Amino acid sequence: PVDMARQFIDHGFTRLHLVDLDGAKAGKPVNLNTLESIASINGVEAEWGGGLKTDIDLRDAFNAGTAYAVIGSTAARQPELFSQWLQQYGPEQMVLGADIKEGKIAVAGWLSTADITIDAIIERFLPDGLSQSIVTDVSRDGMLQGPAFDLYTRLQSAYPGVDFTVSGGISSVADIQKAIELDLRRVIVGKAIYEGHINLKELSRLVFN
Repeated sequence: PVDMARQFIDHGFTRLHLVDLDGAKAGKPVNLNTLESIASINGVEAEWGGGLKTDIDLRDAFNAGTAYAVIGSTAARQPELFSQWLQQYGPEQMVLGADIKEGKIAVAGWLSTADITIDAIIERFLPDGLSQSIVTDVSRDGMLQGPAFDLYTRLQSAYPGVDFTVSGGISSVADIQKAIELDLRRVIVGKAIYEGHINLKELSRLVFN
């Protein structure tokens, strides 16, 4: 992961989305040493999620160097706590992680779902200043079949004060180009890079030229 982070930085990408999958399943951060190593690279703005459930977890993640904390399961299951964090740390550092599975919010590393919709959870936190949300269509994540563009354009139109991140299904530079044309503001690219469908040089040309 540290070597990969350096490659991203070398190509001009500074905000790196990092997920502690072990932490998501364990219910507490597991890989903070890796976060610390990546965050110490000059220029990195780490965006870290997975298993952040308590005040101590969140403090540890920020101490390890994350610039942004992605909160998913806790926001769905303990909304009062996430509201408190939004007010304490500020919406510029707190990101709502909304993973969608069969129309409901998925929690615990996608192992189960909470009985709440994407719109309901966004509206729950707007009064607290929510301004960033990563929305992942679980059915498309890692499938390289293209994102659910209708979902993202609807959300971005309905909640213009929130920066939505397209997450799940990006398979090609054409997908990213379409996101740009649709005025979608942020995109996460993962598997398509690691499997060679997108290379960092062409991605850099698209984004920065």
